[in-house]
Amino acid sequence: MDHKDVWAAGDLYEPYVGRWSRLVAREFVSWLSVPTNKDWLDVGCGTGALTQVILDTATPRAVTGIDASAGFIEYAKMRIDNRLASFEVGDARSLPIDTASFDVAVSALALNFVPEPAEAIVEMTRAIRPGGMVAAYVWDYAEKMELIRYFWDAAVALDPAAIDLDEGRQFSICAPTPLSNLFAQAGLRAVEVRPIDVPTRFRDFDDYWSPFLGGQGPAPGYAMSLSEDRRNALRDRIRSQLPIGPDGALQLIARAWAVRGRTPH
Repeated sequence: MDHKDVWAAGDLYEPYVGRWSRLVAREFVSWLSVPTNKDWLDVGCGTGALTQVILDTATPRAVTGIDASAGFIEYAKMRIDNRLASFEVGDARSLPIDTASFDVAVSALALNFVPEPAEAIVEMTRAIRPGGMVAAYVWDYAEKMELIRYFWDAAVALDPAAIDLDEGRQFSICAPTPLSNLFAQAGLRAVEVRPIDVPTRFRDFDDYWSPFLGGQGPAPGYAMSLSEDRRNALRDRIRSQLPIGPDGALQLIARAWAVRGRTPH
């Protein structure tokens, strides 16, 4: 199967994982404890979820968001009207910025989508002034990012070939040891990793399922590649496995692994 992830339409991405990323972002920025009036770089900024939280809670001097998707950059520009924020299209592996021009570089849910994530961390480190911080978070696809975990467990049960598309299998860096190694190898010091768990509450099954029909990301892309009959079979199997409450509501957990390190003084 010719399968290509689609990351372009912010209005489709937002109900899929953007809304949950915002919850993680608040905990993440709080954990970083960056002093006020600092220059932030948001690499792989996507729809601007993390950028907005930085603006709302960290009192930055300025925030620059960079993403490879022109569609996401346009969405972020439309949604975030703040003179402290700027956005541009760019590759995480070759950032269009000067060396040592920021105090902190962050990345939300993007590292695993970069073909060479080690290069992205090296570039983020290059961007930071001595003693500054580089930090990121990614979903715990293999275990506790439950809304995606339920999807792939059902998909593989119906189609064993789908295991090659399972993000838990694809993105081996999304775990504490690989993340620590990635940061240490880039020359960062005092590297720490921690889990951030947020509740993902859905009012009913349709609230859970409909974002998978948007085609944004590996799981939705797989769902929309199926025939209608096979997609309906997948939907029904997932519904049978989910812990749906008596009122039809659904409560899951989304875990992200967060990592941070400092540049040498």
